[in-house]
Amino acid sequence: MQQKKIGILGGGQLGRMLLSPAIDLDIELHFLENDSNAPCSTVSRNFHQGNITNYEDVLSFGRQMDVISIEIEKVSADALEQLEKEGKKVFPQPTIIRLIQDKRLQKQFYKDNQIPTSDFVLIDNKEELIDYLEKNEGKLPIVQKLGKDGYDGKGVQILKDLEDAKQNGFEAPSLLEDKVEIEKEISVIVARNENGETTVFDAVEMVVNEKYNLLDYLLAPARISENQKQEATKLAIEVIEKLGENGMVGLLAVELFIDKKGNILVNEVAPRPHNSGHHTIEACTTSQYAQHLRSILNLPLGKTTLRSSAAILNLIGEENHTGTPFYDGLDKLLELENVYPHIYGKKQTKPARKMGHITVLGNDIEKLKETVEKVKGSIHVITKD
Repeated sequence: MQQKKIGILGGGQLGRMLLSPAIDLDIELHFLENDSNAPCSTVSRNFHQGNITNYEDVLSFGRQMDVISIEIEKVSADALEQLEKEGKKVFPQPTIIRLIQDKRLQKQFYKDNQIPTSDFVLIDNKEELIDYLEKNEGKLPIVQKLGKDGYDGKGVQILKDLEDAKQNGFEAPSLLEDKVEIEKEISVIVARNENGETTVFDAVEMVVNEKYNLLDYLLAPARISENQKQEATKLAIEVIEKLGENGMVGLLAVELFIDKKGNILVNEVAPRPHNSGHHTIEACTTSQYAQHLRSILNLPLGKTTLRSSAAILNLIGEENHTGTPFYDGLDKLLELENVYPHIYGKKQTKPARKMGHITVLGNDIEKLKETVEKVKGSIHVITKD
């Protein structure tokens, strides 16, 4: 394989975890990120400082690369489209990134392609929001999501009643989704290369931190029926194949709801490595990061066999702690067998910020859940200032 320069927009923890499989295959990764203290800055000699949402910065960076990809969706799609016109390989394709950047367009895509998802309406401003809810008060409580710029639970809220909507409703263009009575939240990661080869990782079960609306921990494989596994896999493949004119190239995390009646609904997707795939580093034959690189370089995709049941726990910044991070309890954690901490190298912690994750391996999924609960109480991201 001829060595190629791959440009990654974003220099956070997902980019950092791409480095190890890139080194294994002698792939030259370059990162563009505005924050000079980003996680990739201290571990990559090919770290470029620049704004990934700025047209000129992305264009200049991309013109130096053979292939351009992302580790975060909030990038200049205009610049990526121009690079594609100039003959650069850009994966996932810019039109798909643009669609996924806007939850309104993403939701409409599901409807247009008969992909099961919760019912929704599009709202352009707060006035429309109030008008809709006054006419449809029976829909409350209802979920409101900003069309753009929401991440890690930001830009998503449940409106309990009309007064709540008047006080707290988003002003910007958004969508209103019927609140699903959720039995389980699961995620399926699927990869596809230019040849159309597709592989799927086993569905995982996600337990959400309701206070911060982000992943608390996950269990792999998900505790669901065989029929549900097959349906979730089928849905993930359907989404990646219907995105774009000829299907998406790259890695796609498909977040799904299983409702109280057993229906499986697509919630959202992310066209990149994802929090719900961190366990694959230790638990699978091929990690999601290696698979991402294989897919965008049109290499044969790796086997996705789950070698061990696994759980991951997000390490997030503690309340009332902002500043230089200290990982209280890490030394004790390192004494444990089949427990693998990943510290992201962020220079500052703050409440609810993702600072790392811990993977736990084992053969009994219920015991894994118990271990996660124990680990959860034994390590804390604090400041010592």
